[in-house]
Amino acid sequence: MGDDELEAIRRQRMMQLQQQQITEQEQIRHQQQVQAQIQSILMQAMEPEARERLNTIKLTKPDFAAAVEQQIFALAQSGRLRQKITDDQLKQLLSQIVPQKKEFNIRRIG
Repeated sequence: MGDDELEAIRRQRMMQLQQQQITEQEQIRHQQQVQAQIQSILMQAMEPEARERLNTIKLTKPDFAAAVEQQIFALAQSGRLRQKITDDQLKQLLSQIVPQKKEFNIRRIG
């Protein structure tokens, strides 16, 4: 392999790496835009107390909070929200989503 071939391979590899980096940056930018849109819709669809509660949940259970945000976003996008979600309504929604814990009672005989 000559120097010219090695240089051509290096240039091609550099172009591939640059293209990959640009693609990753575009994906990050797109994700940020989607997240900003979701936050904007949530600001419009929720009362301040409800948003505060959801932000508190996001600190402890980010995956769960993201799922709730997605549901509220979907409701808002489909036009099924007639008014802003209050804190009490959010509590009801959360209680419906949270899986009910099963209790086990162990009794000793004897």
